Amino acid sequence: MIMTKLSPDLPPNTSRTQQASSQTPLNTDSFAYNVKGKTGVARIIKAAGYSLDGFKAAYNHEAAFRQVFWLNLVLLLALTFVPFTLTVKMVLVFASFLSLIVELINTGLEASIDHTSTEQHPLAKIAKDVGSAAQFLALLLLFTLWMMALYSVFSADLGRLS
Repeated sequence: MIMTKLSPDLPPNTSRTQQASSQTPLNTDSFAYNVKGKTGVARIIKAAGYSLDGFKAAYNHEAAFRQVFWLNLVLLLALTFVPFTLTVKMVLVFASFLSLIVELINTGLEASIDHTSTEQHPLAKIAKDVGSAAQFLALLLLFTLWMMALYSVFSADLGRLS
């Protein structure tokens, strides 16, 4: 029988399950332990730093992210020159951010798989292909929404000319 030591900082009527979940499974000397448990503004600042590191890593190490980044930057700049309604602009901005988010997730997924093993494996191929398919759908959505938006603006102009 395994005996669990009662934690002195927990109330006496705390169950063993609650006690076990309140104890950290991380080694107190580990990097993960030192970055966990931050609260308030310190946590937000740390999280912003990690996010910036993620953007830098994706941009520096992943050509696909750079391509999607520059494509979306051009599309977002084009929004200022094409006379779309505010609602259409909001939808197009959302679709641009979605494609960037999906590419970041796909890049992280690929990095995790490559970290685990660089050998070919059927499950690694499935994971990478599924991530690629998700990005394809995000870009297809972006393309479709842009085509619909452009058609709505320019078909009205063509109707007035005839």
